[in-house]
Amino acid sequence: MMRALWTAGSGMIAQQLNVDVISNNLSNVNTTGYKKSRAEFKDLLYETIKRPNLYEEGYGNPVGIQVGHGVRPSAITKLYSQGNLQQTGNPFDLAIEGEGFFMVEMPDGSRAYTRDGTFKLSVTDFDRTLVTSEGNYVLSADEDMIIIPEGLTEISIAEDGTITGLNEDGEIEEIGRIALVKFANPAGLENIGKNLLKVTSASGEPQLKEDLDQPGYGTILQGYVEMSNVQVVEEMVNLITAQRAYEINTKAIKTADEMLGEANNLRR
Repeated sequence: MMRALWTAGSGMIAQQLNVDVISNNLSNVNTTGYKKSRAEFKDLLYETIKRPNLYEEGYGNPVGIQVGHGVRPSAITKLYSQGNLQQTGNPFDLAIEGEGFFMVEMPDGSRAYTRDGTFKLSVTDFDRTLVTSEGNYVLSADEDMIIIPEGLTEISIAEDGTITGLNEDGEIEEIGRIALVKFANPAGLENIGKNLLKVTSASGEPQLKEDLDQPGYGTILQGYVEMSNVQVVEEMVNLITAQRAYEINTKAIKTADEMLGEANNLRR
């Protein structure tokens, strides 16, 4: 009975974490470039009371007796499926259709990666640079900041990330190319908030797109943003399932407690 208390308690803790993950997904349903998470669980160690064992001529125990000790969280996995594309008409709103990531420079000079393409122009007395909503520099394929000259108009960004504009003479001038990177294991990236991700040993090093015809990086769509890939109906079903699992574990604890109480009252 005491085993049942701890086992059901581990189930309640696991389902609480499951609800936390689902709640975070639902809260980010309108977050640009957000990728939903999924909680994964594993059973705990088993107490072996009798081992299965067959002797000669088929005699013995074909099935053993093992009692589990509950459940524990094993991982929270990011699912990088494509989100819906929403048209905005803003020339600096970019969406990636495919597996790639944008590369940005943090204030400390380190690199971070994002699927959020709601970029802005940071205008100073000297130049105009392409930045994220937090002011981090968007990097080019040469890993430099992207500067938009003052005189250029009708800024166009091609599917491969090449940025062009019309100069004062009406001629097309190429500015640079937005960097696209991919990872061997995107699920291994570390979330640091603000729609940004950092490299870990599990994700592998970023693979920069160097040639225009390199496959596997996706294409850039100008005037679009990628919305969250969270499906509200799916998350609500998962939430109800987690709530019911939590509830049934509380009933298991109450049942074990009642049984323990009956055992304690046997002499009364």
